[in-house]
Amino acid sequence: MKSVPVKVEHEGKWVPATMGIGEDRFRIDAPLNKEVLYKSVVDLEEKKNQVVVTTGANGESVYHIASVEKVLAVLKKFIITQASGYRLNAFFMSPAVRGGVLIQDAQWEKGAIAVMKTGIWFVSQESQVCIPLGDIAGIELTSREIQEKDLNVVKIDHLGENEVVTSFVLCPMTTLQVLYNFLKEATYGSEVSEEIDPLTGQVGMLVYSGMDSGTIENMLKLSHKELDAIYEKLLGMGLAEVLYIRKEVQLTAKGVRYITETVKSPMD
Repeated sequence: MKSVPVKVEHEGKWVPATMGIGEDRFRIDAPLNKEVLYKSVVDLEEKKNQVVVTTGANGESVYHIASVEKVLAVLKKFIITQASGYRLNAFFMSPAVRGGVLIQDAQWEKGAIAVMKTGIWFVSQESQVCIPLGDIAGIELTSREIQEKDLNVVKIDHLGENEVVTSFVLCPMTTLQVLYNFLKEATYGSEVSEEIDPLTGQVGMLVYSGMDSGTIENMLKLSHKELDAIYEKLLGMGLAEVLYIRKEVQLTAKGVRYITETVKSPMD
């Protein structure tokens, strides 16, 4: 078991520690003094230079581990390929499309796919990609031309850096159908059960296309208050999130005096 320096969260603070990484488990020395089997891991999250590892059927133990990218990459690969949860070997291309445009250097990679509580992990010899379940916008069983043949794939639309990104998974059809059904079940809670009115849907489409609030108001002839009410509806349904709060200001008497003096012609 190779030992590496890390930092772990302990009693609300980040403290230095030594972690041993083995073939089937990792060990964190003092102050935690814990040994964790990879097969006991039920969730793995990635946050910048740290990972959050959850173990136990009910998520009894959570470990926050920070280290250099190389160390975390090794740890993630062991966890993804051995963790508890749905897992299969397949080809994947992630990302394949960004903002509706095919990524020119996108390549099919052979590796493993693991579906955990909060995300879908793709891992190959060259890369490790996580798609948080909360960022998934759509899952579709479809076909794609690969080497001049139409082959069945699972298409996953998800958010990445504030735009829609598409990833593909390729494997035998019987396995692909199981994967599709599993992913649909895993993301069931993110589906919308109630319909929205046409105007709210139109506003949502314009937001999706990248228009700002001022442009939407002018295009749909809406007042600031009317658009805010529609935004509140989208927020309440979990279909949108606040990017920033726009301020509306009014000049004070001091402001009016300053502006009028500033714009006066020298001849006045």
